[in-house]
Amino acid sequence: MKVRKAVITAAGRGARLYPAADTVQKSMLPLVDRDGLAKPVIQIIAEEALESGIEEICVVCAPGDETKYRDQLRGLRDNLLSAYKGVEWARLQARRIDDLLQRLHFAVQDEPLGYGHSVACAQEFVGDEPFLLLLNDHLFVSAVSGRRCAGDLIELAKAEQSAATAVAVMREQLVGHYGTLSGRRLPNLPGVYQIERIIEKPSISRAELELLTPGLRVGHYLCLFGMHVLTPAVFEILAAMIRGGERQNGEVQLTPALHELAQRGRFLALEIRGRRYDLGANLGVLRAQVALSLAGQDRHEVLSTLLETLADSDPA
Repeated sequence: MKVRKAVITAAGRGARLYPAADTVQKSMLPLVDRDGLAKPVIQIIAEEALESGIEEICVVCAPGDETKYRDQLRGLRDNLLSAYKGVEWARLQARRIDDLLQRLHFAVQDEPLGYGHSVACAQEFVGDEPFLLLLNDHLFVSAVSGRRCAGDLIELAKAEQSAATAVAVMREQLVGHYGTLSGRRLPNLPGVYQIERIIEKPSISRAELELLTPGLRVGHYLCLFGMHVLTPAVFEILAAMIRGGERQNGEVQLTPALHELAQRGRFLALEIRGRRYDLGANLGVLRAQVALSLAGQDRHEVLSTLLETLADSDPA
């Protein structure tokens, strides 16, 4: 299995980041990456994919956003080259943006009909190949220096010739916020599970009844990490859901399609050694920025700054 395509869903309007996302697309908000360079979020997410072996990327966007993305990225590249002539870091950043623009494709989600519907919009781009699926407001930081979370997931999918999803072990109090699954550990594959069932945001009582995974501590569950390697079979499942009007709160969800995919064949879960940061969560942008900086070349400066800020803060 060769995974060379990635899909990033980015059609949402970023209501959780209002008013910032009301003036600029949330995917274009700037953060300082691990290499010390300020980049738009979409570039940081794309580089997660590109540095994991992905060759082409499709951004699923709202109507009219393709032009905005391309214009803003080109403008950023041109400004770097004109404002910082002869400066190496600016040339490096401009080359990265150029490379991204050459690999970038777009699919339009005409109506905001949910995450599953957004994924379905990328079918023409994906074709009959497996693909990496990422969200435009989730950043990932590996706990292993020099590694990428997406790279670990792709390696498992390739080695086992199987669809795979990234998971994290979460306390039972948090399952109501995530897609949650049950499975059985695979021998000789540390942190890998064969998925048996997936439920979107279950109650604690339902998780206790239906989603226990042998080997986990009591009160802990496997929750989706926001990163998947999927086969084209998921599009057939999503198409059937859309035709049948299968929606939750008016939206076509992805989690039921993932559950159906697990019922049809081998679908693995990998316990990722890393953390995800939801930019739309309360203080999500701040948490993501701190995490990126602590994982990169600015680690010591950030630690010093944090300590100074804590020392100077008024305890009252």
